[in-house]
Amino acid sequence: MTHPEHPIVQIAPGTLRGMWRGDSAAFLGIPFAQAPVGDLRFAAPVPPEPWEGVRDALAYGATAKREIPGEQTLIPEPAVPGDATLNVNVFTPAPGRTDAALPVLVYIHGGGYTEGSPASPWYDGRAFTRDGVVTVTISYRLGFDGFGYIAGAPTNRGVRDWLLALEWVRENIAAFGGDPSHVTIAGQSAGGGAVLTLLGMPAAQHLFHSVWSLSGALANVSAERARTASARLARLAGVDATREGFASVPEARVFALQKTAGSSESKKPMAAITSMLEDGPPWGPMIDGDLITQPTIDAIRSGIGADKPLVMGATDDEFTMVTDSAKRTLRLIPASFALGRLERDRSVRREYLAANGPQRRKCTAAVLGRFVTDRVFRAPLVRLAEARADAPTWAYRFSWVSPTRGWALHCLDVPFWFDCLDSEGVSAIAGDAPPQSLADALHGAAVEFIREGEPGWKPWSSQPGVTRIFGGEPSTPEVRPAAFASVRALL
Repeated sequence: MTHPEHPIVQIAPGTLRGMWRGDSAAFLGIPFAQAPVGDLRFAAPVPPEPWEGVRDALAYGATAKREIPGEQTLIPEPAVPGDATLNVNVFTPAPGRTDAALPVLVYIHGGGYTEGSPASPWYDGRAFTRDGVVTVTISYRLGFDGFGYIAGAPTNRGVRDWLLALEWVRENIAAFGGDPSHVTIAGQSAGGGAVLTLLGMPAAQHLFHSVWSLSGALANVSAERARTASARLARLAGVDATREGFASVPEARVFALQKTAGSSESKKPMAAITSMLEDGPPWGPMIDGDLITQPTIDAIRSGIGADKPLVMGATDDEFTMVTDSAKRTLRLIPASFALGRLERDRSVRREYLAANGPQRRKCTAAVLGRFVTDRVFRAPLVRLAEARADAPTWAYRFSWVSPTRGWALHCLDVPFWFDCLDSEGVSAIAGDAPPQSLADALHGAAVEFIREGEPGWKPWSSQPGVTRIFGGEPSTPEVRPAAFASVRALL
């Protein structure tokens, strides 16, 4: 196929020049909002100004993530300097074909609502475009700037960024060959929590038609928690807890203080874990009575989003990599005693330990890691599936064990879902020979869901508890009737 040197598309704000990559094209760093600096720093996002001429979309735009020297993350997520951090990246097999009407995937990155970047090579949409899906990755404000409570400023600024990015997709994606009425939103970790939050928001319902959540971590920050964390940050920064006060603090200083402001003062790992479980995250979507009026599970139980197909999954040991680092310290401590630090109800501990015998036989660190995994990821998944009742819902577990880390850990499923096993950094988490057949199975299920609204196994909504297991032999898919039974004590 012969292509012009560069693909050109016309969108509402102006003309864009992208780049060909074989038979698909990429358009990078497209602004969906003006730079959130100056008077716009703590404001709701404002649509971009139109531009004259042809704008290059050849490199990733600035990211809200900033460079941290020596930082190592499971997913390579580059920090790109600059102020214009609210941008989207579009990967498409049909640039300029406004009649193509291809299904669209919009992906929201994770990072605990304080980190992460849409510029990761893992999020490149190459495999999805190969399979006829227009793919969009979006950025949003992080940490305090995106989610902190500020008197006199709009709440949930990061959430408002998601909404405006989705409005941008609705208005402009046809120019890239996408169908604005056939949009699936997906994300992992905080991104998985983001798409579940959007599923439960009345204001977002017109912006997408289906949802896939990988290891979704809901925040549901209470107003009191948000105010307390913001007040503490103001004290640390030495300013008044007002919009003017926070605006006087440089971004870098806020980033340096926000972790301390929102976390337990103890440096002991168990104390930090206990604080996380009891208090929840300080920065993330907040129940503000405006955009978000109730916890996501209550919104979903009330029927919001019930018309939209939903797939939810989690890895078997999202958090065990953390407790595994304390394996030597914990080796002489009985699991029942150690678990008492994280779960005060003796009957719950007893029932949980009885249901998780295989983990208990491994070691105490394995029990604690699985418990935190279940509290943060897997038990909420079951609650959400049950809250959806007969709404179309599918569940899965990612059970393949990393040969380098020894667990089916957090983020391990992402390169399989994107079918990018040859990407930078994958070998560190998945070894030198990750099974392509597993990527074919998981990525194939994602493509089928994005195209057809079903991932290929029986839905939970027709048989409560039924779950697809990704990790065995893909040629004979394993579907279990009660694969999350071990979390029942936490429900």
